[in-house]
Amino acid sequence: MKPRHDIVSHLKARRLAAGGMTQQELADRAGVTRQTILSIEKGKYSPSVGLALRLAQVLGATVEELFALEDE
Repeated sequence: MKPRHDIVSHLKARRLAAGGMTQQELADRAGVTRQTILSIEKGKYSPSVGLALRLAQVLGATVEELFALEDE
């Protein structure tokens, strides 16, 4: 059986480290809704590759710094 992987988000920590950026500010700069940012931070939604790249660019990070795979 293939192992299952879940995506772990470090988005909130990076957002707060970036001068305390709000969810709304990040959403506006990334071109999504605040609800999308909230869902990603809570692990309820996995962003597309394009969105992950935009979030990384806005936060001055790499995608790997924002998201990781966690083995179950």
